[in-house]
Amino acid sequence: MTPDIEVSGLRLAYGDAVALDGLSFGLTGGKIYGLLGRNGAGKTSLLSVLAAFRKAGGGVVRVGGEQVWENPSATRRICLVREAGEASAIGTVEDAFYFAEALRPGWDAAYAERLVEMFELPKRKNVSELSLGKRSALGVTIGLASRAPLTMFDESYLGMDAPSRYAFYDELLRDFIANPRTVIMSTHLIEEVSSLFEEVLIIEGGRLLLHEESDALRARGASVTGPEDEVERFVAGLTVLGDKRLGRTRSAMVYGELDDGRREAAVRAGLDIGPIALQDLFIHLTGQRGAAVGGALEGGPE
Repeated sequence: MTPDIEVSGLRLAYGDAVALDGLSFGLTGGKIYGLLGRNGAGKTSLLSVLAAFRKAGGGVVRVGGEQVWENPSATRRICLVREAGEASAIGTVEDAFYFAEALRPGWDAAYAERLVEMFELPKRKNVSELSLGKRSALGVTIGLASRAPLTMFDESYLGMDAPSRYAFYDELLRDFIANPRTVIMSTHLIEEVSSLFEEVLIIEGGRLLLHEESDALRARGASVTGPEDEVERFVAGLTVLGDKRLGRTRSAMVYGELDDGRREAAVRAGLDIGPIALQDLFIHLTGQRGAAVGGALEGGPE
């Protein structure tokens, strides 16, 4: 089962500080979603409510058609791996696996053992004694081996070194194809993981700024490369997110879809049109000018 997710009018506050402000969206099951936002945007709060770690202050949250708060039948099918990794007081790595297996009916012990070897986890060592990288590796191992229909990673791989992170990304995609589930990944390492995302949600100030398919989002920008003077003429009137220069060659990143006429004009001018990095679009959309742009895009796919 790959559960759909329904969030409607979700609100959450910590005292006077509003973390989620009427957030609404729907996710179709069986996809990998990227959850993006600046620090304090509300990403961790949202995932905590989805996992029933926190009670919403208002609104509706349903996973697979069921409300999750104080609903064990729903939460047993949800696994959230947080940035801090597993609780330091949980005991040894083996103990962490024992509790994970008890809580997750889909737990795959053989798969967990393979991941232990991959990430070189010391099973008899206390979790509190592990390095940050090993705690992160333990967290993603539990997330993958849980085989939870809804699996969420909240910056849980940041402590891992680059080779380990990329091993995790490869393993996540491989296992997702073999064992479909709904995956949500909150990350600041956008360029590292953006190729995994089928759809992207961006939240800002506890509200939905954008929800769109990744390919459609990338199509909203382009890189234009060629002789500096030709690039300057081509981008006149367009929103330029940034540019690089090497000698007399310039590469400019522009926001806005290029129609066939503009693309033909680029070819005639000897310019190359390429894709834009998702991270550059994110920075633009969440910048001071981003709210106005994002508001026009809000809603995305149903």
